[in-house]
Amino acid sequence: MNTNGTNGSVNFGLTEEQKMIQQLARDFARNEMAPVAEEYDRNHEYPWPVIKKAQELGLTTMNIPEEYGGLGLNLFEECMVSEELAWGCSGISTAIGVNGLAILPILIAGNEEQKQEYCGRLVDGKMASYCLTEPEAGSDVAGIKTTARKEGDHYILNGNKTFITGATVADFYTVFAYTDPDVKYKGMSCFIVDRDWEGVSVGKPFDKMGQHASDTAEVVFDNVKVPTSHLLGQEGMGFMIAMQVFDRSRPVTAAGAIGIAQRALDESIRYAKERVSMGKVIWQHQAIGHMIADMAMEVEAGRLLVWKSAWAVDHGVRNTTASAFGKAYAADMAMKVTTDAVQVFGGYGYMAEYPVEKLMRDAKIYQIYEGTSQIQRNIVVRELFR
Repeated sequence: MNTNGTNGSVNFGLTEEQKMIQQLARDFARNEMAPVAEEYDRNHEYPWPVIKKAQELGLTTMNIPEEYGGLGLNLFEECMVSEELAWGCSGISTAIGVNGLAILPILIAGNEEQKQEYCGRLVDGKMASYCLTEPEAGSDVAGIKTTARKEGDHYILNGNKTFITGATVADFYTVFAYTDPDVKYKGMSCFIVDRDWEGVSVGKPFDKMGQHASDTAEVVFDNVKVPTSHLLGQEGMGFMIAMQVFDRSRPVTAAGAIGIAQRALDESIRYAKERVSMGKVIWQHQAIGHMIADMAMEVEAGRLLVWKSAWAVDHGVRNTTASAFGKAYAADMAMKVTTDAVQVFGGYGYMAEYPVEKLMRDAKIYQIYEGTSQIQRNIVVRELFR
């Protein structure tokens, strides 16, 4: 989809530059990620060798504008890359893409000095994390308990963040906290917090169902002194920043779900051409052939919904509903398609030596993070009846 069509018109052909970006990501996924995906899934180690190669290609700074040293991709192009990388390995893809989420609050609300400093760190090879979720506040963003009390020229930050992707390797965090809890979500603010400041501590990575190559851990802020210069925008802008982040991050996350589903479809087609049962290859049995046909239709439908949600952002169109459509459908579809892929493989699909078992485990998180599938439906209902 060329998102630069005249007057915002839709063109489903890619520009030559977009084809090159897509091919770059596709080659990287197939040559650098897929061959080591099983190894990192098994050993749960952070994939630093792959991350370093991704950094050299600019894949960890895709959404950072060129003026700050990044690739400067628009959201549609970022989604295109995210899909290709998740095809190779969803866990490694998440590890590569975490900077793109962490830098969004700074790109949305940061001043020039903040953008220069922190975009520059990521371009120089550092990593960052986005700290919103808490032990008692996941879907309920306004329910966070972390506070930042102003004292002179700094804030005193206290609170716990959990399920933070990339926490153990981050150089800095974008952190949401209440500066005025009495006015509810209108009192939420956002800060940049450096990892090496006194009072910042990170727990051990959680042992997860899937995406083992991506670390997820708890971050604790214990009386951390945050200079006022590290406030993003103004006090009280935090909730608005978080909502704007979601409108941009959900299409990219949903694109990752498309990548997993496409991989499951590809593996199913390959296996159904080789496996013989009752005298013929199994795709020739209607029960299997129709299942794979449905998988293909669902992947394509999800891709188009995700593309539309990204297109809207790139054209300045409010994308809240489109983003919720894409995220909910892609996440639920990826879970269904990967489950169906295991079924196509039969008993072999349940074995760890075949790739579809990992795909099914990796897919589940897409129904949970960046807003659960149920929250996406709440958003759709709210927008339909606004």
